[in-house]
Amino acid sequence: LLPHLREVSKYLWHELGMQVVVEPAVDVEVGTYFSKDLDFVKTFDAKKDAKKLHEFVDFIVCLGGDGVVLHASNMFPKAMPPLISFNLGSLGFLTNHRHEDHKMDLQNMCNSCYPTPLSGVFVTLRMRLEVQMFRQGVAVPGKTVQVLNEVCLDRGSNSHLCMIECYERNRLITKVQGDGLLISTPTGSTAYSVSAGGSIVHPSVPAILFTPICPHSLSFRPVLLPDSAELELKVPRSARGTAWVSFDGKKREELLQGDSIKVRMSEYPMPSINKTDETDDWFKSLVRCLRWNERLDQVPFEDTGSNNRRLFASGRDDDWM
Repeated sequence: LLPHLREVSKYLWHELGMQVVVEPAVDVEVGTYFSKDLDFVKTFDAKKDAKKLHEFVDFIVCLGGDGVVLHASNMFPKAMPPLISFNLGSLGFLTNHRHEDHKMDLQNMCNSCYPTPLSGVFVTLRMRLEVQMFRQGVAVPGKTVQVLNEVCLDRGSNSHLCMIECYERNRLITKVQGDGLLISTPTGSTAYSVSAGGSIVHPSVPAILFTPICPHSLSFRPVLLPDSAELELKVPRSARGTAWVSFDGKKREELLQGDSIKVRMSEYPMPSINKTDETDDWFKSLVRCLRWNERLDQVPFEDTGSNNRRLFASGRDDDWM
């Protein structure tokens, strides 16, 4: 990705007059391969500046796939600047901009500061979840995480069913007995949750997805909760085994009997820059990445003897322009 980084950085610096700041690890690679060409690129102190990045970063440019977007979200524990992502990964459900269009799209975004009837961009405020960990009922300092896709509780390598008590504002709503449970945002509805049979939800819908993983029950269906829900997921003291929790697939930790996590909608959403608008981008990603509702067209009665059939799907790659 370094050649693409070099191209985008030079355009931001020379053409748009933007100061370019990269992560410390990326700065090391830039200094190794492009020390003279990208001498204008700056970095920050990962320990001192991590909590105040939003104060001096105007917008974020992601080059890669969905994992880069998740990583960017994790870097901002509170307020987050707008993010524009260019697809250089394998799937790219969250990266609706083509790298070939980076000059046009970056210029459109910068020009949106001076709106005219022919300028401006659409922004989707993607909900994030705030997750706090508790050990034996006591909050663990420094264990509050912002999650863009989902928080996952599972049985790990344990051979027993995972037992999880689920509370909403201190009221027991159900017990999960199975492989685990997913609490997802609408953005995360097309990630792990859809693999577990959860609904596909537009990112602007104010909801929290509650999706069991292989429940040992014929009647346990995924549900949608309002974004005002405040959940506590607890491993009961009577459980035969422990559980494991992960946040957007990372920072995996074990929950012992009596431990719990509390989940609620975060005060700090992730603003993402759309290619066209939030609905058009979303449907195109559904078709491009998940091949949503692709099938052969029904043949008219008068053409039943012909082989003139075509595959129907809206929003294919050639519709990005």
